[in-house]
Amino acid sequence: MSKINRKLLGKIELTGELECMTGLHIGASKENMEIGALDSPVVRDPITKEPYIPGSSLKGKLRSLLEKAHPKLSVDREGGTEKNHVLRHECDSWDFNDISKGAYNCPVCRLFGSTGRGDDGNNFPARLKVRDMKLTKDSKAELSEIDTGLLYTEWKFENSIDRVTSAANPRNLERVPKGAMFEFSFVYDVEDTTTLTTDLDNLKLAIRLLHDDSLGGHGSRGYGQVKMKFTKIEVKKIDYYRGEKNKNKLINDIDKIADLVAFFTE
Repeated sequence: MSKINRKLLGKIELTGELECMTGLHIGASKENMEIGALDSPVVRDPITKEPYIPGSSLKGKLRSLLEKAHPKLSVDREGGTEKNHVLRHECDSWDFNDISKGAYNCPVCRLFGSTGRGDDGNNFPARLKVRDMKLTKDSKAELSEIDTGLLYTEWKFENSIDRVTSAANPRNLERVPKGAMFEFSFVYDVEDTTTLTTDLDNLKLAIRLLHDDSLGGHGSRGYGQVKMKFTKIEVKKIDYYRGEKNKNKLINDIDKIADLVAFFTE
């Protein structure tokens, strides 16, 4: 296997807002069973008690959508339970020419990372970092005014009916209400300019797919429709972190990828 020098040229920070078009449920573990309590609460910040969207939830969803969008990728990694085998893609090496095996040449693993099997140190750290998302200031203020009996969230009561016995099985879930806004932040490590355009194009593709899919649980029942909008893109060369001036640049449109490439090559 040939060697790859992962040299950091700089970073691109992409920030924006995620809007909940329908109620959103990203569940947290329920430690105690209480009478009249929620059957399925949402994940909350332990200090502020605000609901938030874990970066791992968004990153995992974007990765799975992008994987499905590239049908030529191999799917030979097993996951799931013994009775419900799920195949997924993950490269076991860095840079073989085969797109289904080499992480450096893989549109999914180069962006989102991979964990290679074996003891040869074939892990490929992700270029893309996805931060946890918190409520915007305005959205927090608006949600604090709603009267649902819950802090910043709403109850969602459901009732599943046994189609044979007609027995009812009621339950209640906690959701972040429609219209809630979250701040998101991606940080992309620029290691070369030859794959920069492809990586950002694939990120945009995954986000477009997410808009017609769902985030969090119960998406087939209407939960988790979201829209993401970029509000600021800041490009920073490595010398910017050394304190040099004029080594960063603001770009207001992610589609101007040519400007990003030109900035790192000038």
